[in-house]
Amino acid sequence: MKIKAINPNTTLEMTENIGTVANKYTSDETEVVAVSPERGPISIESYYDDYLAVPGLLDEILKDEDDEYDAFVNSCWGDPGLDACREVTDKPVVGIAEGSMYVANMLGANFSVATILPRARDFIEEAVRKTGLEDHCASVRCTELTVVETENTRDAAADALLEASWQAIEEDGAEVICLGCAGMGGLDEPLEAALPVPVIDSVGAGAVLAEALVKLGKQTSSIRTYKPPESKEIVGYPDRYQL
Repeated sequence: MKIKAINPNTTLEMTENIGTVANKYTSDETEVVAVSPERGPISIESYYDDYLAVPGLLDEILKDEDDEYDAFVNSCWGDPGLDACREVTDKPVVGIAEGSMYVANMLGANFSVATILPRARDFIEEAVRKTGLEDHCASVRCTELTVVETENTRDAAADALLEASWQAIEEDGAEVICLGCAGMGGLDEPLEAALPVPVIDSVGAGAVLAEALVKLGKQTSSIRTYKPPESKEIVGYPDRYQL
């Protein structure tokens, strides 16, 4: 099995870490290839960043003209463009936000998201609502971390996430913690060792769920919501966008 984990931003160090984490959690028979688009923001921390990232994300799925991959992982916690991704392929596409929350929901009565800087709160809460799990989300706890800092300042990131997680547990009653950024990949184990609750690595959860869907032999339903787009002329994009 071969899975493509797409980091919708263009920070290659983060992409490399996404691949490392995804391959750690999937089985030895599964290969996860992590990629970044050729264009897009270096991080996704706003709706503007989110929308700028989607064309490059779609491009990485549309490149699979030879059916090299069995599934895709949308490796940003906002799950940018997830619905559009599912329209252009019948292969499973798992977002790390939805994946981590679904896993968290099976491990506790509620969960909290420990995430990046406060301006991303609405962005993160929208991702929670999209899953239908808002009644199970105890809180969204923001830090002062940027996306890039989660990757480049690991010790400081771990300290900030530990503080936010304790606040979620003690003040909000959280029973599970979701790490709300792909750049936090790999921090789940040290945080879980310091906390009394499970901590979910979102990249790992997304990759394992994508692997499971392939093993189950399932494809995305295209009967209505994710029916392929109507064929039409698309100006200024590569030929592969002409569906």
